[in-house]
Amino acid sequence: MLVVVSDAGPLIHLSQIGKLCLLEKLFQNILVTVKVKVEAFDEGVRLGCADAKAIGEPLSEGWLVVELVPERLAKTAAKLSEGENVSLSDAETLLLAKEKDAELLVDEKVLSDLAKMYGLKVWSTWTVLLESLSRGLIEVSDVENAIDELGKKRYKLKEKQAAQILDAAKQVSAMRTKKKTAKS
Repeated sequence: MLVVVSDAGPLIHLSQIGKLCLLEKLFQNILVTVKVKVEAFDEGVRLGCADAKAIGEPLSEGWLVVELVPERLAKTAAKLSEGENVSLSDAETLLLAKEKDAELLVDEKVLSDLAKMYGLKVWSTWTVLLESLSRGLIEVSDVENAIDELGKKRYKLKEKQAAQILDAAKQVSAMRTKKKTAKS
């Protein structure tokens, strides 16, 4: 079974656009560290963020699972955090993914690049949306809405990046349509 460890960003972003459920459909279970839970859920609830409340649902349903970071990894994470200039939460998330031989769900470029150096497969909010589109779970309009909602307001996509994501979505949709037509 595929194991996926998530950072807070993708959970928050997918929750903000009402698409957090895609993670369960794509991966069944997602692991998060205690620090990620605090960042994505506890702090958000404390601040009254609606997206944080939505993250509480999969926590209670059991497909978003809080995993304790073993003490030996926590010590290594502290050194990694300091040496690579990433947060302790990010370092723990990365090392937990490596420990579990998992794929990593992350939106931060620095952490994504570091994870690739560790040999991990990396997913982002955008690759989750594109994979969901390829499986027929969402439509191109959902990706367009995500670009409008996240890309321009929160995620800070540049116009070129937004255009590339939308172009990729249209290509994925066209390939999906071709496959359906070929089967008919």
